[in-house]
Amino acid sequence: MKNPLYLLLLVFNGGVLGAQEITYNKDISPIVQTKCAPCHHPGGGAPFSLLTYNDLTKRASFIKEVVQSRYMPPWRADNNYAHFANDRSLLQKEINQIVQWIDNKTPEGKKVKQVNPTPEFISATRYGRKPDMVLKMADSFLVKGDNTERFAIFKLPFELKDPENIEAVEFYSNNKKLIHHANYGVHAVEDASIDIYKTDAMVDLSESDRSKVDQYKPYKKTITYYGGWIPGTTYEYYPKEFGWVMPKRGVILLTIHFGPTAVNEESISGINLFFKNIPVTRPVKVISFGSGGIGENQISPIFFIKGNEKKTFTLDVTNPAADLSIMYVWPHMHYIGKEFKAFIITPAGDTTRLVHIPEWDFRWQEIYRFPRLVKVPKGSVMHIEGTYDNTAENPANPNNPPRTIFSAGTMRSTDEMMTLLMIYLPYQEGDERISIE
Repeated sequence: MKNPLYLLLLVFNGGVLGAQEITYNKDISPIVQTKCAPCHHPGGGAPFSLLTYNDLTKRASFIKEVVQSRYMPPWRADNNYAHFANDRSLLQKEINQIVQWIDNKTPEGKKVKQVNPTPEFISATRYGRKPDMVLKMADSFLVKGDNTERFAIFKLPFELKDPENIEAVEFYSNNKKLIHHANYGVHAVEDASIDIYKTDAMVDLSESDRSKVDQYKPYKKTITYYGGWIPGTTYEYYPKEFGWVMPKRGVILLTIHFGPTAVNEESISGINLFFKNIPVTRPVKVISFGSGGIGENQISPIFFIKGNEKKTFTLDVTNPAADLSIMYVWPHMHYIGKEFKAFIITPAGDTTRLVHIPEWDFRWQEIYRFPRLVKVPKGSVMHIEGTYDNTAENPANPNNPPRTIFSAGTMRSTDEMMTLLMIYLPYQEGDERISIE
């Protein structure tokens, strides 16, 4: 028979002998600094900061609700399907700790020395350190409050002393809620006779003569890199010898799709660039499959969804060239998207899972980075599936009543897309064993 004192200790310690109290300084702060603070800091994009004990305690009940429902931190990928190095979701153990801490009246506890000290969060970036170069629009852009979508191209010229190895790149905007998506091309302009400053700083494709875009043709003879941003996305990060090289001289042509708004609002956007001393010996590339990319006309069935209809589309594209290694995958749909899945079938018949988004949410998209490079052998088939809900029961449907929606390749939010972008590089022996955490 157990000693009565032993049983008493069990009761007072919550049923576990020697159980330690969960405190902010010891247990909760490390979780929040890793999973929440990269967005929830001044200038980080979230509506409030979560850097201090007081920041959390005054929102304790709200935090309990959103972590239990897994609404926050936002992460839509199915972790049972594929694992990603940039996973910001909470483990069930972490959720339990946060909930127990709040239920126990949020004890602060003694300050402890953290194994990983709190990073210094910098305004206007989520990367965790100050950008080495920031390229912004020359002037703010007025998004008129007439409920009309707008497309505009902004020219961002640059000149450096030497080419720079890129460790990370991040889209910046002071008003991201206005933006449906952004794309940018980095163009080297080595010919000194080509003036990178004389041309217009901006062309409004919604109101200007589209022939004005022709003035940028001299810059587009080559392209160093192509990237972009969609709602919810953080940044692209290239570890070790991977990445791309910023040329000494050139322009970034930043194309922004502004969604409709009912009031006039100002927008200032640009690109944050982070350099590294490690030489880039494995340059990465970007390729797009589906709507607006390779295989657009091979989507089956023909890509249109009638009003009050749910429909699934597929695309199969074969890798005809050499073996490849994938670093990131970037799925994209619009508002009536409900589920997205992509996988690879190798010539040997093996299946390699890439990404599964079981409950699509246009507001929370991401570029998903694998923990290790993923090999795509020559002859493999890239399989993409997209399911859409164009019914009145879909709360994200922008049309009431629902109307027929096409994938017309215009990228307008009133159309739909089923796209998978892939950041990859030529395969080298042993790539699948290289950690890119």
